[in-house]
Amino acid sequence: MYKASRFSPLASVIRHTVITLPAPVNISTWWNFGSLLGVCLATQIFSGLVLSLHFTAHTDLSFYVVIQSFGDVYYNWWFRALHANGASFFFIGLYLHIARGMYYSSYVFKEVWSVGVVILLLVMASAFLGYVLPWGQMSFWGATVITSLFSALPIIGSDVVIWLWGGFSVDNATLTRFFGIHFLLPFTVAGLAGLHLFFLHDQGSSNPLGVSSDFNKVVFHHYYVLKDLVGVCFFVGPLLGLVYFYPWLLGDPENFIEGNPLVTPHHIQPEWYFLFAYAILRAVPNKLGGVVALAAAVLILFYMPFSPKTSIKGLSFYPWGKVLFFSLIGVFILLTWAGSKPVEEPYVVVSQVLSFLYFFYFLLIGPLTRIQDKLL
Repeated sequence: MYKASRFSPLASVIRHTVITLPAPVNISTWWNFGSLLGVCLATQIFSGLVLSLHFTAHTDLSFYVVIQSFGDVYYNWWFRALHANGASFFFIGLYLHIARGMYYSSYVFKEVWSVGVVILLLVMASAFLGYVLPWGQMSFWGATVITSLFSALPIIGSDVVIWLWGGFSVDNATLTRFFGIHFLLPFTVAGLAGLHLFFLHDQGSSNPLGVSSDFNKVVFHHYYVLKDLVGVCFFVGPLLGLVYFYPWLLGDPENFIEGNPLVTPHHIQPEWYFLFAYAILRAVPNKLGGVVALAAAVLILFYMPFSPKTSIKGLSFYPWGKVLFFSLIGVFILLTWAGSKPVEEPYVVVSQVLSFLYFFYFLLIGPLTRIQDKLL
């Protein structure tokens, strides 16, 4: 009786979360990405823990420890390839999850959406810190460029940069604190993911039609558990294909060279999942303006729950809204492409135009759908 009463609360939470949870009967495959992101997070935490057992956070050793462990530690190459490519798949899932939320107006659930945006920010921070740890050439210079951006802050900028570096340049102290923070952030993300689910289950999921589904729901298990498992299989297949056949396809060749503060790469750029924000940063000629635009590119998602309300949740029944949304998807892809190009013409002008269109969407989508509401 003692054991039953002790574990029954945990069993009850699990049962209400993944078994008897009422879910709308008409949610589509686009709702699978929540569970896929959970799988990605678990994979990143596990593979990261394994890699941390054979990592030394020191500027003289990190690069060589990573190279040496390839041959001396069983399956270390597999875990590193899984961790690196898993980060890319994590961001693919995040961006698609956010896009689905924007299209179907999931942002009307303010608590769920706000916690989700905080998770995005922490995942981006963790990915940046992890990118620095192998101490390759692009990792070192990426850390130098991105941390130097804080110097644009009025009054406190220089002090913030010195605090981040732990000195007067990106050096051993920087690498040590980056490793510590990178190790802790995924567990913070996991906790926030639990809070995200709590608010979601409290308020209920949206659905493609944007109407109330209280009268037509089914239990989560086994209907959506099986559907999520199928989605996981389709997601994991390409990931393992990259790990086994093209493990360094998404990486930068410069990172096979040890970080050298005396040699600057010809073209410094972050990983592909940050290129859209990097293009927006470079589109503004003023340093402080560029930093503000970079931050706004992500923080503007906090504005979505406060945008003008529409009669129907989602853009399914707003033709011009759908055109605008898919134009935003195109702009996002083009910004990613522009961010991978050198800082020269015509890429600077292209980035400026695309940056304007990116922010213009968030200002225009609300009034445009309200106008269509009145016409109907």
